[in-house]
Amino acid sequence: MSRIVLERYHRELLSFLIRQVNDHDAAADLAQESCLRVLTLQSSGQTIFDVRAFLYRTARNLLIDQSRRKAVRQHEALDSMPEAQHPPAPRHLQPEEALASRQNIHAYTTAIEALPPRCREAFVLHIFEDLSQAEVAQRMGISVSMVEKHIVRGMLTCKQCRHTLMPEASTGAESPRSGL
Repeated sequence: MSRIVLERYHRELLSFLIRQVNDHDAAADLAQESCLRVLTLQSSGQTIFDVRAFLYRTARNLLIDQSRRKAVRQHEALDSMPEAQHPPAPRHLQPEEALASRQNIHAYTTAIEALPPRCREAFVLHIFEDLSQAEVAQRMGISVSMVEKHIVRGMLTCKQCRHTLMPEASTGAESPRSGL
């Protein structure tokens, strides 16, 4: 029954959407998507009292969504702008920042690799694998107290690495994981 009702309103809705977007193909896509959403809602057991009104509301919402997406995508082509007016790349993509980041990662990796094997294993399982101290202890067959000692040693190593890399960051309170 609802499919027949939708077919009756489809042509009317399509005409409405063509006037709104001035593009037959885009209007057809919007009409199809509107009908599909109404059918999906009905097939899920929802009762729609005024199918025509709901169909038009769905289509209007899709138009609004489409308009918002277009507004976000609108930008001036970089080729048409003078190079001096090009926006800078995000900071993390700047060559100096990328190099510093790679160097920091290498320094931390080297510091962690220099830990004794069991200490490194406990530290990596807790910090990078996100296992609790009890889970690390169980997996490694050691006490929770020993896991805590390994983690503290790893954290101190990373903190020392951080102070070496960024001496100005050596002041201030830090959370246990902020030293990484």
